[in-house]
Amino acid sequence: MTATFSFAKNLKTATKGAKTVVVVAPGRAYTNARLGKLFSKKLGGLLVELAKDAKGGEIGGCAATLTLGEPRRLAAVVLPDAVSRYNCPARPECITRLVGSIAGSERGKVTVVLVLDDAEHYLAAANAVARAFPKYMKRSGRMASARVRVVAVASDGTPIAPAPRLDAVTRASRDAAELVDTPPSELHPEAFAERAKEMLGSLADVSVKEIVGEQLLTHGLAGIHTVGRCAISHPRLVVATYTPKHASDRHIALVGKGVTYDTGGLNLKISGNMESMKCDMGGAAAVLGAFRVLAERGCPHQVSLLLCMAENAIGPAAYKPDDIITMHSGKTVEINNTDAEGRLLLGDGVSYAARVLRADTVFDAATLTGAQAIATGQNHAAVVSNDGELEATMLEVGRRCGDLVHPLPFAPEFYKREFKSTVADMRNSVENRANAQSSCAAQFVYWHMEDTKAKWCHIDLAAPAFGKGRASGFGVALIAEGVQALT
Repeated sequence: MTATFSFAKNLKTATKGAKTVVVVAPGRAYTNARLGKLFSKKLGGLLVELAKDAKGGEIGGCAATLTLGEPRRLAAVVLPDAVSRYNCPARPECITRLVGSIAGSERGKVTVVLVLDDAEHYLAAANAVARAFPKYMKRSGRMASARVRVVAVASDGTPIAPAPRLDAVTRASRDAAELVDTPPSELHPEAFAERAKEMLGSLADVSVKEIVGEQLLTHGLAGIHTVGRCAISHPRLVVATYTPKHASDRHIALVGKGVTYDTGGLNLKISGNMESMKCDMGGAAAVLGAFRVLAERGCPHQVSLLLCMAENAIGPAAYKPDDIITMHSGKTVEINNTDAEGRLLLGDGVSYAARVLRADTVFDAATLTGAQAIATGQNHAAVVSNDGELEATMLEVGRRCGDLVHPLPFAPEFYKREFKSTVADMRNSVENRANAQSSCAAQFVYWHMEDTKAKWCHIDLAAPAFGKGRASGFGVALIAEGVQALT
């Protein structure tokens, strides 16, 4: 099924001609007489009864029924009345899961009515609904189509107007998820670069350049080159810069890991661990989407995008354990694990951002470690930062926009020793995998820009970016909102 996605300003417009209406509200709202008055007496009564059957509880619930009228199908999604302080108050995880389970395969016009405690919850809730209707599908036969319209009202029934950024963020998030869901033989580095340039081509005040294949070595980008040098599609760095006409004095860089497929290299992934590795460019998809939102919405800062693209393939030209690489930073890396390849791309990317582009703040996003899921779980990405204020900003932004994050330690004095080499400045993989592995991986990346004055925030989104066989577009809202929050 494919779906279009749009916003309506009022309930009447949104529900007109709808085949399916899904009402999303906290449990307490269904006992409020005002909710029933938003609809006809019959539909209002059905909603109350459906909410009783849904049995929401701590993780929410849903129930649906045929109406034998218009709309043909009515559904009630019951959200928990309260969540923990580590969750987003808009309950986005519940919304995605429940709306997807009850309406994700619907055809025709689907209206989702969000009953919000606070107008500030609209972005997180809308993005959660968007995730319930992913774009990519490649099944045979005629594809069913859904036209999804979202409308929001306050608990008293007052319409909540959609802010302009809602469309930009949800569209970019769905596009990012589509990129991650695309098979790797279709989205190899060259194809990914072309898609990125298409997405950015119509944006004002944006310039784009591409460094490909052997040119990477000329620019000192041996980390990116080494990982992708034996793949059919050449490795590359795509650099885009948005310069508004009246830019602030800030220059922010967004660096993304774009490994379009990760076999593990000569340290080949074992059976069961290689499937789904098309998702290893989820960080690049996230920063691409965020950059697009920022340029479309007129961010006041200069923003650069660096997409570090490679396929970690195997073949006669593949890099080997025991090889030594001189990175863009000038530091040397002894390879002891070809499956720790993403950090080589990011190390070059952040160094280029800080040294060549002279960004004062560098974000990097990556599906970097499986250990992230162990450290912070399926719903929270991990953040590591050299700046406490920047870390706090991203935590607050994550709770607000629904892309949840949780901090991991930034402690170079504890983690550098894990990369000790007898012949180079460092190795690329840790000695002790039980010693804060995700923080260590982040430390490796930062090591290649630590002698610059740039602030840095690393986002390991391995688990939230891709779960249960589908990409989420995680990180687009987080990074776009985070950059906008910087002063």
